[in-house]
Amino acid sequence: MEETLFADTFSFWEKISKDDKRSILDGSVDAEYKKGQLIHRSDMKCQGAIIVLSGVLRVYIVSEEGREVTLFRIYANDSCVLSASCLLDTIAFDILIEPSEDVHVVMVPTAVLFPIMSKNPYVELYMYKKATERFSDVMWTIQQILFMGTDKRIAVFLWDEMHRQGQAQLKITHDEIAKNIGSAREVVTKVLKYFAEERIIILKRGKIEIANKKALQRLAMNNNKS
Repeated sequence: MEETLFADTFSFWEKISKDDKRSILDGSVDAEYKKGQLIHRSDMKCQGAIIVLSGVLRVYIVSEEGREVTLFRIYANDSCVLSASCLLDTIAFDILIEPSEDVHVVMVPTAVLFPIMSKNPYVELYMYKKATERFSDVMWTIQQILFMGTDKRIAVFLWDEMHRQGQAQLKITHDEIAKNIGSAREVVTKVLKYFAEERIIILKRGKIEIANKKALQRLAMNNNKS
């Protein structure tokens, strides 16, 4: 495992001993997960901190009725510590983590992190700081669901996804969009059909092509709740 990866990801890297660095380097695991493969759930073994090398992870919750709400997504060159929630004894957060597309990650197991974290406050501070940053993402998602119309949430999602993928044709289903914005599939389909009628997008099987970027941008940037 390359040391530069951990040095670039972990702000505590220069605050730990050479032995602790070696423990992380030797104990970390390189792994690949397929789209939809569950990586973390509260009743599963506590995994550890995750560094995403490529792909996207989706962090979400499920209601009693089975409705999924995406809280935030983790992209390449970012990390997530909520999969090591057993180390954060003041945080109880029942979440699920799965790839929204195939991912390549590095896992720093809890068995490696715990002894380092227990003796080094910089490591503990990093863990809680990253968790707090994720809660800010969660609050943004809640604000979107409560105060933003479905049409704008879809427009914002499509706009962001278009820029992330660097192309106008997005390989994504209505169900995936619904999960990502916290809405029902039927509602998403209705809004997408309206976008298609307005010639903002072109609907294809398993794909959505952005046909009018300016119109989509106007919808995404419009501050009025519909």
